[in-house]
Amino acid sequence: MIEIITSERPEIIEKIRAEVRGVPYRPAKRLKAAPQPPDPETCRHLFTVETGNRWLELGEREPTPKMLFGEFWHQGELCILFADTNVGKSVLAVQIGNSIARGQPIAPFALGAEPTRVLYIDFELSVTQFYQRYTHAAGDYTFPYGFLRAQFNADNMPAGNNSSYDDHVIAGIECKIKQVGARVLIIDNISCLRGGTENAAVALTLMKNLKALKADYNLSILVLAHTPKRRNPAAPLTADDLHGSKLLINLADSAFAIGTSAATPNLRYLKQIKQRSTAQVYGQDNVCLCRIAKPGNFLQMEFEGNSAERPHLRTRQLNQQILAPKVAHLAANGYSQRRISKELCVAVGLVNKLIER
Repeated sequence: MIEIITSERPEIIEKIRAEVRGVPYRPAKRLKAAPQPPDPETCRHLFTVETGNRWLELGEREPTPKMLFGEFWHQGELCILFADTNVGKSVLAVQIGNSIARGQPIAPFALGAEPTRVLYIDFELSVTQFYQRYTHAAGDYTFPYGFLRAQFNADNMPAGNNSSYDDHVIAGIECKIKQVGARVLIIDNISCLRGGTENAAVALTLMKNLKALKADYNLSILVLAHTPKRRNPAAPLTADDLHGSKLLINLADSAFAIGTSAATPNLRYLKQIKQRSTAQVYGQDNVCLCRIAKPGNFLQMEFEGNSAERPHLRTRQLNQQILAPKVAHLAANGYSQRRISKELCVAVGLVNKLIER
């Protein structure tokens, strides 16, 4: 038998050499073999090919997605609702979940689906905060039996394995979906994930996990998210205003946003940002106006007609009136014009103009 001689020393020899030298033994890193390209024949079932006419025949047999919240969100969609902090995302999300579970639409939006079980994953509110929103001197609000709220218990996070924090969160959500038999999932808020949605790889993994949940359990999913802290209030709401990686909205089926009116601070508006199951109905020429109200024991959005978006954006004059004291304060604290520009997300020329006043 011929012995094959290699340039690598046996592991036992390396251990002895390390012991003689009085240093800890560290095995050499072995180069990983280059991955081999897969055989096309083993992947033959990854794609289904039919003629365009055949796809139309198959599509005709599929059930038409029913509306869950008017044209904003349909059955079977992974939808993103985003807005600035303290604008009313959670208020509207609970209102939508309550509407679906009860089977009663939120006027003036259609609800085509039958009452179904809704699982609301709440990373935002404490028990006390939730209670205060849905109680009154006359008594507490009675939610439908199908509306289920889940409180996050960070202290119960499993330890001792290689799974990430985010993987544990997704696994915990999946467990509760199976346990309660939910068909609608609302997650408040996507920022609970520690990986950071600014990272494209993390965002891709998150959206893949949510899409897998949607497919495995026939879910309709609504995910709440933020806008960037320094968003320009004079610009219309667009897909670029969703905080985090562009992959989030690219992989979502639909998205809509809540804006705050610059003309009337207590006034809000809803705008469609992305849609696949319908035409855009609530775009920049026809946003839905609403206010946060509490008639009795239920905090909610009350809708009061439609308008173009432009009248609710900051005008140049109003923008300068609001920025002037902020610029003066930062300048008095020794900030350079360039640093003020970055801090307030405005042009250096505008900063210079406001300082010269």
